[in-house]
Amino acid sequence: MRTRRYFGTDGIRGHVGQFPITPEFVLKLGWAMGKVLGRQGKNQVVIGKDTRISGYLFESALQAGLSAAGMDILLLGPMPTPAVAYLTRTFRACAGIVVSASHNPYYDNGIKFFSAEGTKLADDLEQAIEEKIDEELQIVAANKLGKARRIADAAGRYIEFCKSTASNQLSLKGLTLVLDCAHGATYHVAPDVFAELGAKVITIGVQPDGLNINHECGATYLRPLRAAVLEHNADIGIALDGDGDRVMMVDNTGAVLDGDELLYIIASARHQAKQLQGPVIGTLMSNLGLELALKRQGIGFERAKVGDRYVLELLKEKQGIIGGESSGHILCLDKTSTGDGIVSALQVLSIYSQTGQSLAQLKTGMQKCPQILINVPLASKTDVINIQSVQDALKSAEQQLGQTGRVLLRPSGTEPLIRVMVEGENSTLVQRLAEDVAGAVQQASNEA
Repeated sequence: MRTRRYFGTDGIRGHVGQFPITPEFVLKLGWAMGKVLGRQGKNQVVIGKDTRISGYLFESALQAGLSAAGMDILLLGPMPTPAVAYLTRTFRACAGIVVSASHNPYYDNGIKFFSAEGTKLADDLEQAIEEKIDEELQIVAANKLGKARRIADAAGRYIEFCKSTASNQLSLKGLTLVLDCAHGATYHVAPDVFAELGAKVITIGVQPDGLNINHECGATYLRPLRAAVLEHNADIGIALDGDGDRVMMVDNTGAVLDGDELLYIIASARHQAKQLQGPVIGTLMSNLGLELALKRQGIGFERAKVGDRYVLELLKEKQGIIGGESSGHILCLDKTSTGDGIVSALQVLSIYSQTGQSLAQLKTGMQKCPQILINVPLASKTDVINIQSVQDALKSAEQQLGQTGRVLLRPSGTEPLIRVMVEGENSTLVQRLAEDVAGAVQQASNEA
């Protein structure tokens, strides 16, 4: 198989105006996708986008390319990424496309793809699309051009779907929530989901202007949410990211619950209800405390490579239903086909309501281990991880941690960096070992 030039683990992403995030390339991408899917005799694609200003540009470019290939297009407008996955299934479309750069700032954008089943596009289809891009764009006959129409009730359809993932008995009446939508794609759907279930919803991050998506708000910047929870004496705070596939939560004291802790709460509740299938899947970066807490309950835990795509792949391989990342990507495959911040939050709120326990009480069985992450910039492209001095530092750290911790060296997929992660029970030891290993990596890079 040829090396991929454009697709990463989550579609194609980059700076607006810099290749490949240009209108010319995205038009050709739409055409190539249309031609590849057209081979299967299918001709309808769903397109959604987040709220960044460049979404208008790339939505139009994709539409033109798909039409030129003879594909019909259903335009959803601003919609969360998981909503596009869901609506792709319900419209029986052959694929879904999202114009979004997720949690990145407004000056980035990207293109994500979903299959007809609402899952990540298969590797062989991505490969075929890349190969098609190299060909000359040829427009179908005028009477075969694709048509486009807007779906006016897309938001309402998705709101009802989200509510359907919680029990019919769930009522949030009497609950005060603060909801941060990151000025992103959930701004016009998430407040209604929680309000229609009875909660008093105080919103922040719901005034997108095309430029403020993810700016000092949302799941990657929790300071405004924590302040608002305390100011309004709210019960819970919920933060989503710009495209709605991540969630972080805050309890009534302002304490943050990250993806590992939310994953623990959901998995534990499923286990106690005898509804958990297979092992829970985390990633190489999941906190050791999550693994230990789950194992104490007799729940299996396995680690995938970093990226929700890999979590999904391992879940399917191991026939599991619950997995996720510390960043807040949580997969509940018994409810939906992809990571969904609103749906994940509803699972936690259902447990909160059923048990009568606070978020702090629900996570008491999990004690996070101290974890230090150091990014070491590389002076060259040399494979420094396998240099003997780095391996010696790694082995020394592992010996000192024993069975109570772990060390991970991981090249960044997007930057010339080595990520050094050390975690264990003793915070002082973890800090020292992380600095020792990072120092060895830096020295090896400088000398290479």
